Amino acid sequence: MTAAIQSRLTSRQGWKALAAHYDAISKVHLRTLFADDPDRGERFTLEAAGLYLDYSKNRITDETVALLCELARECGLPSRIESMFSGDKINVTEGRPVLHVALRSVPGQQIFVDGHNVVPDVHEVLDKMAGFSEQVRTGAWKGHTGKRIRNVINVGIGGSDLGPVMAYEALKHYSDRSMTFRFISNIDSTDIAEAVVDLDPAETLFVISSKTFTTLETMTNAATAREWLLAGVGGDQRAVARHFVAVSTNAEKVSEFGIDPANMFGFWDWVGGRYSMDSAIGLSTMLAIGTNNFRAMLAGFHEMDEHFRCAPFERNLPVLMGLLSIWNNNFFGAETIAVLPYEQYLKRFPAYLQQLTMESNGKHVTLNGDTVDYDTSPIYWGEPGTNGQHSFYQLIHQGTRLIPCDFIAFNQSLNPIGRHHDMLLANVFAQAEALAFGKTAKEVRAEGTPDWLVSHRVFEGNRPSNIILADQLTPETLGRLISLYEHSVFTQGVIWNLDSFDQWGVELGKVLAQRIIPELESKTDPGFTHDSSTNNLIRRYRKSKGP
Repeated sequence: MTAAIQSRLTSRQGWKALAAHYDAISKVHLRTLFADDPDRGERFTLEAAGLYLDYSKNRITDETVALLCELARECGLPSRIESMFSGDKINVTEGRPVLHVALRSVPGQQIFVDGHNVVPDVHEVLDKMAGFSEQVRTGAWKGHTGKRIRNVINVGIGGSDLGPVMAYEALKHYSDRSMTFRFISNIDSTDIAEAVVDLDPAETLFVISSKTFTTLETMTNAATAREWLLAGVGGDQRAVARHFVAVSTNAEKVSEFGIDPANMFGFWDWVGGRYSMDSAIGLSTMLAIGTNNFRAMLAGFHEMDEHFRCAPFERNLPVLMGLLSIWNNNFFGAETIAVLPYEQYLKRFPAYLQQLTMESNGKHVTLNGDTVDYDTSPIYWGEPGTNGQHSFYQLIHQGTRLIPCDFIAFNQSLNPIGRHHDMLLANVFAQAEALAFGKTAKEVRAEGTPDWLVSHRVFEGNRPSNIILADQLTPETLGRLISLYEHSVFTQGVIWNLDSFDQWGVELGKVLAQRIIPELESKTDPGFTHDSSTNNLIRRYRKSKGP
């Protein structure tokens, strides 16, 4: 492999121009940038698709933005966007289109896969979901004993869990509070034991979400759920068809499980797991918030999709977010990004973004299989504000690592009580201000601080952040917000020349686990063939189980 191939990105003219620009401005403090440009806080903002982005507290100038956008064009982002929306097979390692944008397409739109318009198929599934959802929510769908369904449990893992549980928590304000919604994903038996402990099987519906209906964790939990259900309703196998539905493409396996294939909700191989929450994987979401709210969420997705597809890069929210991440990651060396929603309903949003970002761009080779010689995906993490302020914000403000932050906030609370929301938003604005400008030793001394304590109370500042504001957390807003990050991730992947839509890194551990399971369960010594550490751990565990 030649150095020229390895360094293709870093050899681009746009990259070299950014590197030279970085050398020129990297030592400039945000205090100076704001002092020299009184209108900066208004100019470096963008409002589109119901979201307002203030990116003025990034260490950038107008030239930075222009150079980043030029790099995006040089890397072929316009054509890659068009390829995605056109149904081209841009997931090259699996030979598949990438069409989560089709899941929120509007009737009459045309998106083709191998000459077939998939939009009618999408809306056929949505209509089927809506019909079933209304039956359950109105009580028309009864369990095996004639009782109404009052509990819904989604069984999945990865994108089949993170999306539904995040959306349920985010839109809980809009959910049917007469129903209980729970989520099972972990193979740890505690997960399912706690999920069903206080529920009546006769009133419980399971949504089994697995494209192939063979996923180890999901199908193990599904089998345990079936045993629990049958034990609670007298053992009649016919009960399974009234208490289980499937989100899958494998009708044969679904039928073998005991689920009526008529109650199987399909999706397609051009839907990646981490991009699937607005497909049939979102059935539990629709059951919770209703058809109209689910469709409103899809409309929010679509609005941001169209903005991403059509807006010039300089005024394109996802593109700018992605390019700013490139700037902070690859030039300033920021290894992580903190996502900090100041909205309790979004408490699972950072966890959702972890899969979206790191499974997409946590890659070490390019589309062509060449080893990269630059950093790819940063680590995404975070917690809701103001809780995080009393734990890890210390590191963000005064630690040795540069950690860019995305603050997410809303102008109106869904639960207005007294002064709470004013205090919440004051903290958002104050934290971003403190990160940007800090507090100098001179300012600390002016407060009367003893000399020996001054250095402890200095804040260097110059730490970048974005603030994303919306009016209120509605279903439409959630759709816009998720789409914003989806397309930001895509933008970064194009610059890094990655396949952002495969996930081979999750496979090896699963394959090895399948080898180890029978070795743990065998009644006789299976003869271990692993490394000495793994062999020793297996023996130790087997011994703890006893004869």
